[in-house]
Amino acid sequence: MTEQESMDPRVRLAQVRDEPLSVDEVLGAVRDPDAGGVGLFVGVVRRHDHTKGVEALDYSAHPTAEAVLARTAEQVLRDDVTAVAVTHRTGHLEVGDLAVVVAVSAPHRGPALEVCRELIDTLKTTVPIWKHQQFDDGSDEWVGLP
Repeated sequence: MTEQESMDPRVRLAQVRDEPLSVDEVLGAVRDPDAGGVGLFVGVVRRHDHTKGVEALDYSAHPTAEAVLARTAEQVLRDDVTAVAVTHRTGHLEVGDLAVVVAVSAPHRGPALEVCRELIDTLKTTVPIWKHQQFDDGSDEWVGLP
């Protein structure tokens, strides 16, 4: 979803994509001369989960995921927030790949950091994106299924 498609122009980027993510793109989307603070979260595929070694993972998304992501970004907005941007990856990811990037700008750091945390926590429970982890012992696990 682009700025033009969003109901609130402060949601400057909200996309689910099957291509590598860019921290610079998300940070650039929230830069604003009125913002003195930026909260940033970068989710990276880690090598271990539940004491098991992770080989790789695949993210799948419902067709409505991007619209839900944009609505979620709008729902966490507060009067003291300048802009939000979020991208989430789908497809096959290896250890070290970026899975999600969230940025929030505000006149001061407190609101930027608070809303950044709220956005990542909320999207993980509301946006229909599912993670299929493959472990190095040959087992696998689905995360986020309803």
